[in-house]
Amino acid sequence: MSKPAPQPSHKPPPSIRIMCPNLVCKAVLAVPSIARGKMVRCKSCGTCIRVPDAAGGETSAA
Repeated sequence: MSKPAPQPSHKPPPSIRIMCPNLVCKAVLAVPSIARGKMVRCKSCGTCIRVPDAAGGETSAA
């Protein structure tokens, strides 16, 4: 008897959580880690948000 073929695991890509900077909205968004350094749009209010590059947080602009 042969063993059944293993099922491929369909795990979603790891995600990071960011908060919408809109003071009225403040929604928490779960975005895939591949979106680091890119712009995403808040589904609640439509504000464009830049996803931080590194896990350490955002860098301050001088």
